[in-house]
Amino acid sequence: MAEYNPVLTAPDGANKNPKRVGRGSSSGLGTTAGKGNKGQQSRSGGGNPYVGFEGGQMPLYRRIAHRGFSNAVFREENVCFNLSELNAKFAEGESVDKASLIAKGLISAKNDCVVKILGDGDITKKLAVTVDKVSKSAKEKIEKAGGTVNAVVGTSRKERKASYAKALAAKKESSSKAAPAKKAEEKK
Repeated sequence: MAEYNPVLTAPDGANKNPKRVGRGSSSGLGTTAGKGNKGQQSRSGGGNPYVGFEGGQMPLYRRIAHRGFSNAVFREENVCFNLSELNAKFAEGESVDKASLIAKGLISAKNDCVVKILGDGDITKKLAVTVDKVSKSAKEKIEKAGGTVNAVVGTSRKERKASYAKALAAKKESSSKAAPAKKAEEKK
């Protein structure tokens, strides 16, 4: 048998045996098994039927009037960048789009947001900007510096989604046309 080692043994009272209920009256937790006599709490599966249950009384969330609505589910998250930030982060001739902003750690890859360029500050570099939105002043300054701007300026979310859906449908159509050609090549 191994010798007593205080480092590897638990101190007294650290390990307790679990309560064994309903194992005879002499155990101390027999008969009603510590649940008392009758009532909802003593039944199996007893307790509150749902969160916010108040024993049959009209629960708080139904007593209080609810007015208005929350549009949080449909919230559109805009991430804005000023021209001064683009001038500092991007080199001459680089393209500014979602992929390049993610690569530079300026926006999260998980976050599906709308990128908008604002006109605060000056830009001296020639950049190719392809984002969702660009303010008029930013567009003028970028084009004045010799850059190009590809953006859906001032359109609503509905129009942008429609254009994205149209592009996706065109992509699917082109891939479905290419698929039969590949199958024909494989048969040969």
